[in-house]
Amino acid sequence: MVDGALPDDDPCGQTDDLARCGRDGAVVAVPVLPARVVPAVARAFDILELFLEDARSLTAPEIAALLRLPRSTVHELLRTLLARGYLESPPEHPNRFVLGLRTFELGNAYAAGVDLTVEGDRVVRDVSARCDETVSVAVLDGDDVVYVVKVESTQPVRSVAARRAPAYCTGSGKVLLAALSDEQVQTRYAGREPFPAVTPNTVTTICRLLLDLAQVRERGVAYDDRETHLNQRCVAAPIYDHTGRTVAALTISAPATRLDGERLGIVEDLAREGAAKLSRRLGHRRERQHRAHSM
Repeated sequence: MVDGALPDDDPCGQTDDLARCGRDGAVVAVPVLPARVVPAVARAFDILELFLEDARSLTAPEIAALLRLPRSTVHELLRTLLARGYLESPPEHPNRFVLGLRTFELGNAYAAGVDLTVEGDRVVRDVSARCDETVSVAVLDGDDVVYVVKVESTQPVRSVAARRAPAYCTGSGKVLLAALSDEQVQTRYAGREPFPAVTPNTVTTICRLLLDLAQVRERGVAYDDRETHLNQRCVAAPIYDHTGRTVAALTISAPATRLDGERLGIVEDLAREGAAKLSRRLGHRRERQHRAHSM
């Protein structure tokens, strides 16, 4: 046998990319080289991803110019993508290309396999580790929000951990209510004023609630400024699914003394980033831009 070669029945050869047997039979680790990127496949994905940035149709020359590729290469790739159903040419514009039905089917398959609680747990743990505050994901259930994922702060003084709370006086609830129209909110709470005041800061009227929701839509985040607990604040940001619908809210909660001034802005940014990350995991394509405001 050639020195260094492995016989077919050598068990070390079964993990040849990760380890090899030394002369004395010991397993010796060897570096694993990065996987080689196939240029033609990468270019095909580059073409498809052009349509993520711009949903309009594109011509072959436009694609070639945008990607700085030879036209002959682009034509070959386009023919392949057309044949596989990932691109289509509208009959009225045969020289232009749009995304095909196959991409829609792939998107739906991805969305069907995504679990909000599983994906939410991953994101929430990351956000909580960065700020060491209680972070949760909530969904709307009737007039309440239910916290389906929660990771608590490790600090001895931390926010109160609830599993269900009224939507009208929580940051997550206001995010979710803000996705409804004012008419829908008015119908939901008609004849129920004043709302129960959990603290002196709690919103108790539809008029005040609608004003708060207008601010949420404007700035892209919601606050609970000691409305559910006198010594607690929270910041919440919307989570979108692949259709762009608001399906949940990511909330960071902390004692009011730790969530003010400069740190409030830092936590708000973390809430936005975490919600955007989870939205992407759920298939949301475009992040909505909002202007930051202070409480």
